Amino acid sequence: MTFSIAGFCRESGQFGTAISSSSICVASRCAFVAPGQGAVLTQNVTNPVLGQMGVQLLQEGLDAERVLTRLTEHEAHPEWRQLLVLDGRGHGAAHSGEQTLGIHATRPGRDCIAGGNMLAEEGVIDAMVAAFESADGELAERLLAAMDAALAAGGEMGPVHSAGLMVTDRASWPVVDLRVDWHIAPLTELRMIWKHYRPQRDAYVLRADRPDESPSYGVPGDDR
Repeated sequence: MTFSIAGFCRESGQFGTAISSSSICVASRCAFVAPGQGAVLTQNVTNPVLGQMGVQLLQEGLDAERVLTRLTEHEAHPEWRQLLVLDGRGHGAAHSGEQTLGIHATRPGRDCIAGGNMLAEEGVIDAMVAAFESADGELAERLLAAMDAALAAGGEMGPVHSAGLMVTDRASWPVVDLRVDWHIAPLTELRMIWKHYRPQRDAYVLRADRPDESPSYGVPGDDR
């Protein structure tokens, strides 16, 4: 019930994920990113513990294949899980258990890995990877381009209702963590949120490091 992508930007060192689903609140349980180390997506019949464990293994220095092996060995029901892992070198690995729902596919690309289930067709995932590899701009833009391409290629077999975008940079917390938990057009809504958040993102990072230098946005009661 999901299509997603994890990506790496060699210029900035950023890692990130983008995801959409017919299920509610997909980003809250499926997307996990380790700053500077990689990303994990756990989907199909989801076990969020695998995302948490995968991030920890990436932080310990394991590559994508070894992380995936450890996750599937740890999981009591691997046949129900679809997992995507992207490591700190931009290499990807994927697992789709035999109980993965509907039409499903995974594909590694250059500094990315994409996958999904209950797809309109397998080509949806090919479109995601091609769009990510050819897109310009920062990582968040490239991830959103991949999602747009997936939707244009058919996306899920049914309508999607939730979406999320997460990007980590030098901070230990995600500098982008945007979610649409329930909407008739979640990817359109996600792009709208990104459009408004992007000009303020760096200011929120600055607030964490140098609050005395952070800009004001004219909020009532803030007289700086």
